[in-house]
Amino acid sequence: MNSSTIRKKVERKCKIRGYTLKVEALDEILSFVNRFQGAQDDALDLLLDQLEHESLKSSIIDKDPVHRVVSLLLEAEAAAEDGPDIDGVTGGSSASSIRVIDAFLVPKFRYDPIKKIFYEHTGGLPIHGEASAKAALYKDRFLMLFQRLARDQHFSKPAFDTEMSHFGSCEISPIQSLVGQTGRRWVMGVISQLEDGHFYLEDLTASVEINLSNAKITTGFFLENTIVVAEGEMLLEGVFQVITCGFPPLEDRDKSSKLLAGHDFFGGGILTKEETLRLAELEKRAINDMFVILSDIWLDNEEVMGKLEVVLDGFESVEVVPSLFVFMGNFCSHPCNLSFHSYSSLRSQFAKLGQLIGAHPRLKEHSRFLFIPGPDDAGPSTVLPRCALPKYLTEELQKHIPNAIFSSNPCRIKFYTQEIVFFRQDLLYRMRRSCLMPPSTEETTDPFQHLVATITHQSHLCPLPLIVQPILWNYDHCLFLYPTPHAIILGDRSEQKAFKYTGITCFNPGSFSNDYTFVAYRPSTQEVELSAL
Repeated sequence: MNSSTIRKKVERKCKIRGYTLKVEALDEILSFVNRFQGAQDDALDLLLDQLEHESLKSSIIDKDPVHRVVSLLLEAEAAAEDGPDIDGVTGGSSASSIRVIDAFLVPKFRYDPIKKIFYEHTGGLPIHGEASAKAALYKDRFLMLFQRLARDQHFSKPAFDTEMSHFGSCEISPIQSLVGQTGRRWVMGVISQLEDGHFYLEDLTASVEINLSNAKITTGFFLENTIVVAEGEMLLEGVFQVITCGFPPLEDRDKSSKLLAGHDFFGGGILTKEETLRLAELEKRAINDMFVILSDIWLDNEEVMGKLEVVLDGFESVEVVPSLFVFMGNFCSHPCNLSFHSYSSLRSQFAKLGQLIGAHPRLKEHSRFLFIPGPDDAGPSTVLPRCALPKYLTEELQKHIPNAIFSSNPCRIKFYTQEIVFFRQDLLYRMRRSCLMPPSTEETTDPFQHLVATITHQSHLCPLPLIVQPILWNYDHCLFLYPTPHAIILGDRSEQKAFKYTGITCFNPGSFSNDYTFVAYRPSTQEVELSAL
């Protein structure tokens, strides 16, 4: 790779992560990366991963933090050369295999229905979007699913006027074209309540009132704001009588990835074919890598902390320690709202957690610890996506555990080639409350399976109405599940569950504070071990 190519790559990768480099910082990075001929990409990713742990004052990076990180990495390299690394036990290999991606750094893409391509949004995204951003939120969701549906053989228009057109094809009609039409039609739209008690189906052309009373539905929760594909016919009074109703069909991950080649929807960087093959080989060998996921860790409850110590003691004594512990909120038994006045005690409880982890030397040295806030944790608001826990609460813990990572909710992890999404929200209860009709019992009666079907078919982590769960209009793309990830971890207060759906591993680790349940997950084999004390 020549110097100008490397320079452009460094600038692009820094831009993806939201950094702007000063000239001295860029020179420092280039001199470090050029030490590793043939592995410049890995060196750059490692440097940027470590830079995320630095307490940066702004997104404009100067030489000092880069110099600190480079010095640490060169020291670590020297130490690795002096002492042999036992693969899997020291965690040296697994530490660089796990990349945590904050939701606010996920690239935003928009679909152009005329050119039929995705293009990346460039420029700033203000937290407080204008009114147009709210309309764009619905439009982006609709177009993303529409372009996916357009490729489905059952819903695409036949190339020739064959028997297929009367039998197997369900061509989608624009809602605008239903006026004055008779006979059955297939339409796709967003369920909206434009008048109290009256539901409508909207697409980009028009809206039509719908009657769902006799509709046959598929698996999933049908809510206001969900995008559906419906078959029905227009009645004389101008209401569309729905006969069958379902979510847009899923698209295989590999098919989506091929079509989107060159676009990084996940936020983990684009890999070349050679890099992907090399990482896939390393992933196969990483059978000892394990993630331990716990949700609802109430630091102000002594019994919960005692049980957490039992869990940590157990993993301290195993032959190969877990490569990652994921602690999801809530971190307090009381909601941290306007009436919460115990922030100083919560800060000291985080410090105690740091001491508790620090008392397990093997875990402290070889495992990484990721903290994801819950719906009732301290933060600027309950709007999604949520930023990481406030530094005031966590800085004492960080002194004990320097490699602790504090990320957003939701949060993404890249493990070699695998894409894993973590989301902590009491989603099942809220979905069931917002349901427009009882879910179908034809395929399953398990509410968790209905939940998984809903979010995967909608390609969205939280398709609840915005009045039920507000979302930052400009950052709705952070909740997209497209292309489908390999695993989705839904931290929920409901009972512990695991369900593999169309090749996607989905599970809820349960509420540790309520019933002391947690999950040990082996990403290499996608094995889910439901555990409890």
